[in-house]
Amino acid sequence: MSFLQNKNSFKINKDSDKKFLDDYYSRYQSILFDSRDDNSILKLRNAINETNINKGKLIFIGNGASASLASHAATDFTKQAKIPSIAFNDHNLITALSNDYGYKNWAAKAIEFYSSPEDMIIFISVSGESSNLIEGINFANNKSITTASLTGSSRTNSLRNKSKYSLWVNSKAYNIVESIHTIWITLIIDLFVGTPEYVVNNK
Repeated sequence: MSFLQNKNSFKINKDSDKKFLDDYYSRYQSILFDSRDDNSILKLRNAINETNINKGKLIFIGNGASASLASHAATDFTKQAKIPSIAFNDHNLITALSNDYGYKNWAAKAIEFYSSPEDMIIFISVSGESSNLIEGINFANNKSITTASLTGSSRTNSLRNKSKYSLWVNSKAYNIVESIHTIWITLIIDLFVGTPEYVVNNK
């Protein structure tokens, strides 16, 4: 049935709402605080810094909501952290490369065309199993380009296993994983800035 057919079936229950909210917040508590992994975050920050020192750029790639985060990350790393960054989200680029080489291969072809040996490519995926991203990281690794990933779901997901640096969310809940990825990326940006509060249009 469609949402419209079920629009009147939703029932408010204060007890179940409380249980849902408690569980939802406890998942963030567990990931962000109870199992906090500062070492992996700082290792990625240091690798990004090394990329910048070596005159390389950051390249962010993701699908769906992770593609939106890739664009956000590329913009703020460039603007706020002063580290040149791009994201492969142009519809012309994606559709042209998918049409010519197959959707599975478009990310690898984009990396081939736009990357340099000094760059770092950061793959963002909840599952860590998207075929286009796996082909992309395989190409990058074969070319000895530094790779990193932000993933969730299985601890042994393909992107995590294939990337040199990784941040992994121990959750299969898509919205939670994507939100944690956003927190970690913006945290690293603010580590470069040196403060969580600053004037964004400072000239």
